[in-house]
Amino acid sequence: MTDYNKPLPRPSEESQPFWDGCKRHQLLVQKCKSCQTLVHYPRVVCPVDAGTGFDWVPLSGRGEVHSYTVCHRAFHPGFTEDVPYVAAIIELAEGVRMMSNIIDIDPSKVHVGMLVEVIFEDVTEEITLPKFRPVPAG
Repeated sequence: MTDYNKPLPRPSEESQPFWDGCKRHQLLVQKCKSCQTLVHYPRVVCPVDAGTGFDWVPLSGRGEVHSYTVCHRAFHPGFTEDVPYVAAIIELAEGVRMMSNIIDIDPSKVHVGMLVEVIFEDVTEEITLPKFRPVPAG
């Protein structure tokens, strides 16, 4: 791994299982034990029924672009070489939404409804980031 010069997430007690799953190249979210709602971002209390018990369940990693923006300015020096880049909200097949980057495509080709799949970028020994790329045609 090379030196990574972009901001990194700081896993909390609640989010550590999510980041552990990413390290294993597995996309996990919380599932409320009482109402069965899938929850992302990780939290202590279910936003639907205020339940406090969760299981961690794997997702398919497939979804579609719900919304996006093309960033033409580096808002942190570490992103200078990446501009333009796409920041997007992905609606996963299971219904939860996640913010990430769309990669491996010309940013001008990204569109709402575009089918995407997760890939994992091992950026440090401790952190692996989920990113999304277009689903290959066919």
